[in-house]
Amino acid sequence: MASSSNNFHYHYDPNNDNLNQYFQEQFSNQFQAVEEESPVKRKPRTYIDRKREEGHERLWNDYFSDNPTYNAHQFRRWFRMNKPLFLRIVNRLSEEVPFFKPKRDATFWNGLLPLQQCTAAIRLLAYGAGSDSVDEYIRLAECTARKCLEHFVVGIVDLFGRIPTPTNTRGS
Repeated sequence: MASSSNNFHYHYDPNNDNLNQYFQEQFSNQFQAVEEESPVKRKPRTYIDRKREEGHERLWNDYFSDNPTYNAHQFRRWFRMNKPLFLRIVNRLSEEVPFFKPKRDATFWNGLLPLQQCTAAIRLLAYGAGSDSVDEYIRLAECTARKCLEHFVVGIVDLFGRIPTPTNTRGS
């Protein structure tokens, strides 16, 4: 069995103010030195012109135009609900939840339209995909997709109190 050759025994005395003060000063000095050595360096954001309008136009033509690319059966399979229910949800959110109201950004460009925002949220929920998975088709950034999802869920709970169905969205 190994035995310690160190017979040093230290007894901590919490009433030893000098020792406490010394350790507090050392801790403060070390903490301050670390803070000064490592300033917060933010990685500059790269602007990507996602051509949001083209994303909205593609979405509209694929699913919502008078002659859509994909039929009602495909819509239901991909969105996990029928198109009229989806459109009632989008309309209600865009009327009553400020996040989904169409707006312009600081440079007076149109922001994302409610149809794009809700489509992103529904797809993230329906497939359990990562928030960057909707960028190529719907044309919105990962952080924006995450915000859409958060506001969508809160909006649905606030407006409907549960998952919307054709019955509880009528007359809205």
